[in-house]
Amino acid sequence: MKNKKIIIIAVVAVILIAILCFIVFFKNNTAKNFKIGNNTTSQEIVDFILNMNSYEAKIEVDIQSNKNENKYIIKQSYKGEEENCQEILEPSNIAGVKIMKSGNTLKLENTELNLTSIFENYQYVADSCLDLSSFVKDYKQDPKASWEEKNEQIIMQAQTQDINKRQRILYINRQNGKPEKMELQDANKKTVIYILYNEITVNN
Repeated sequence: MKNKKIIIIAVVAVILIAILCFIVFFKNNTAKNFKIGNNTTSQEIVDFILNMNSYEAKIEVDIQSNKNENKYIIKQSYKGEEENCQEILEPSNIAGVKIMKSGNTLKLENTELNLTSIFENYQYVADSCLDLSSFVKDYKQDPKASWEEKNEQIIMQAQTQDINKRQRILYINRQNGKPEKMELQDANKKTVIYILYNEITVNN
């Protein structure tokens, strides 16, 4: 009788392990094979963005301040919290500056320029608000974050989690699931940063 109980327990354990392995395998393969198509729902596209593992983008950035307006072209690369890089392509006077973030560490790279004076004038370039990954983080942490579908776009909104409590709005193409632009608004609903995604690849 005792041996029968042991055999039954062992069989049940093997079955449970097999079921768990199947669930994990199915889940991983579903995520890897997910592609945006005509039958993809808006919710699936939102989930795809929120669960991204990496992305690469070439963006145009327009930054408005009280005194002037600055424009940049930046190449972004995000491969998780430990590998996050932005390289300035334009304007030419600061082209080649790389801003690399790993966890809470920020590293600036360009031996030919006086970076201290540059970032006194261009403070927003080093701000995490330019990162799509930081938008995702804000969205997940904001209990009032929301999205809606309008004019063939999915519009996601979230408030930044810093002391400024700025509003971020991400516009996603409904057909291909790719971000098209992002706005950062101040407390007065004025757009202070406008980002246009010329090229972007998002991976899960």
